[in-house]
Amino acid sequence: MAFEYSNKLIKEGHVIVDKRDAWSQHQPSTEEENEFIRLHGFDEYAKWHLGIDEDKAEATKGRYKFPYGDLRNVHRCAVLAVKSRAGQYKYYDIENAAAQLIGTIDMEKEVHANH
Repeated sequence: MAFEYSNKLIKEGHVIVDKRDAWSQHQPSTEEENEFIRLHGFDEYAKWHLGIDEDKAEATKGRYKFPYGDLRNVHRCAVLAVKSRAGQYKYYDIENAAAQLIGTIDMEKEVHANH
């Protein structure tokens, strides 16, 4: 679900093409996450994460892993961080999904640069 949602956001132009190390400044704060959940619920919050920890209780933030955006836009820096961290911890399906998203972001960037 999250992979499809992130692709949709990228194709709709809801993407920030930023530098690799920018995620620490761009990631949502705890307060922003809590407000998002209050307004939209955990189903919407889940769409912003490429991983789910089945050992964690439903309707808890700890259940959702590998965020790829700031709850408004996909961030290339976040997807790069996901790819790196997923590979480090051997979550290869998530690493591959992140690699595909990076390719989609870069392809969309090229399309928009040529118009």
